[in-house]
Amino acid sequence: MILSRSVSVLHSCRISSAPKLISHKLKVSFPLAHGSSALLSLNRSEGKWVRVFASATETEAEVERKGNDTFFADQAVSWKSLGLSDKVSVALRDSGFGRPSLTQAVCIPSILSGKDVVVAAETGSGKTHGYLAPIIHQLTNTNTALDSEAEERRMPLKTISLVLCPNVMLCEQVVRMVNGLLGEDGHPLLRVEAVCGSQGWPDKQPDIIVSTPAALLNNIEPKRNRRVEFLRSVKYVVFDEADMLLCGSFQNQIIRLINMLRFDEKQVSRLVTSKFGKPLEIDADALAQFDSDNEDDADFEEDGSISDEEEEEYLEDTTQIPTVENGAGADIRKGWRRVRKIYTRSKQYIFIAATLPVNGKKTAGGLLKHMFQDAVWVTGNFLHRNSPRLKQKWVEVTVDTQVDALIEAVNNSSTDRTMVFANTVEAVEAVADILEKASIQCYRYHKNHTLEERANILADFRENGGVFVCTDAAARGVDVPNVSHVIQADFSSSAVDFLHRIGRTARAGQYGTVTSLYTEANRDLVEAIREAVKTGQPVETAFSRKRGFRNKLKKRAFLKAGEAKESQAVRA
Repeated sequence: MILSRSVSVLHSCRISSAPKLISHKLKVSFPLAHGSSALLSLNRSEGKWVRVFASATETEAEVERKGNDTFFADQAVSWKSLGLSDKVSVALRDSGFGRPSLTQAVCIPSILSGKDVVVAAETGSGKTHGYLAPIIHQLTNTNTALDSEAEERRMPLKTISLVLCPNVMLCEQVVRMVNGLLGEDGHPLLRVEAVCGSQGWPDKQPDIIVSTPAALLNNIEPKRNRRVEFLRSVKYVVFDEADMLLCGSFQNQIIRLINMLRFDEKQVSRLVTSKFGKPLEIDADALAQFDSDNEDDADFEEDGSISDEEEEEYLEDTTQIPTVENGAGADIRKGWRRVRKIYTRSKQYIFIAATLPVNGKKTAGGLLKHMFQDAVWVTGNFLHRNSPRLKQKWVEVTVDTQVDALIEAVNNSSTDRTMVFANTVEAVEAVADILEKASIQCYRYHKNHTLEERANILADFRENGGVFVCTDAAARGVDVPNVSHVIQADFSSSAVDFLHRIGRTARAGQYGTVTSLYTEANRDLVEAIREAVKTGQPVETAFSRKRGFRNKLKKRAFLKAGEAKESQAVRA
């Protein structure tokens, strides 16, 4: 839409309906917040426990009456009561996180249970610390108990965590958050390193590696020893912005990494049960012997990578993860190829997302439900919904009114920090030019800036505030405190993008306002979203990767065009 006088912007709409995540629920409530509860639900058809939040919609009056209780857990719930150590609890409090949020109160115990976990909760609900805190707790307890000489062994016993993010900015943000949790000595509790952008493989193994999928593969695939040691040491694997990682260009890379990690689990399972079911010590000599014994398995190519046939088999077969206890060692050793699905799990997979469509096998949610059937799902109150702390303003504009509407919306911001979204780099530049001509200074943020420039721009905005004009590069995962106003100069091309944009405000229990400028071309998508907001329903129709809604829009546009031509012919 913006700004048709100077640039042309594409508009596409994606809409469908998605089924609810859970059916046939057995509800057991326990207190998390005043007036709300968590539901422990049993999917009777599969016998799996799934934790979710109460789905009752909060009204603005209720939010006003309850204060921050729609975000924070009950005052009786502390970090320590969730199972975290004193060291981690104190570090969280010293960093300004006095109480856990509702999302954290449910996902932390789930992660500490050791099961695979899918956390699908609204933006600004505390998901990042929700997975970092239990992982840091586990790593500090595990690694401090290891032999001090472990690093000198060929295969290190040190346990590490891998966090995968879709871009460098999110990687660096996770690194900052880990480094913000300090011990009594004033140093970070754990050592974290980013492997992305210009940052290569660390010389000394850290406790947490944060990377993009491509950067990780580029650093481990060419070097077999590094890959084997890395895969063996990884215990916790986090997929941040999982819906993005499991779709599009990231999907093949993520599936490949999951296959590598699962294959390592199977190697360890075979190793520890290879002698009459008795566990073996996983040291350098045992692993070397295991590798030599395994040369004829042909599960890996000569260069150490998974063969095409093996990868295809994984895609078809390893979507089911039956787990057995130690004791099936003889069977595993006897028929390794035939029973490769049956193995003892040694890694934990954690998926984090603010939007997670589940309609269809090819969606991120559908893929997770198929590949990780025993995972615990943690779902937030306002997942795919409009937060009651968020005030929405809708302004339909035309070519003649859009500039004035934009300037008025920015001038009406009674906040130190305002984010203005546009759909393209050209649109960002056009919006920024218009604002500066109106004597409104602003930042410009888009992919044409270098990573260093983007980091500096974001840091300046965090520190000084102002008006921040950006593309959707700043919509996902970027945490800027105290943004009270989000303006859509260009209406988002899908409701997934819409939810991520509006999630930049009303975060961590705060209030916010969103002003959306839209044209006739956006009207169908806007009406669908507004109807969901009005009725307090999830914006499930936004997540279509099918063609139904788009075809409907095309058909409607075609009919309107035909009616217009017919009307002109009648006039003639």
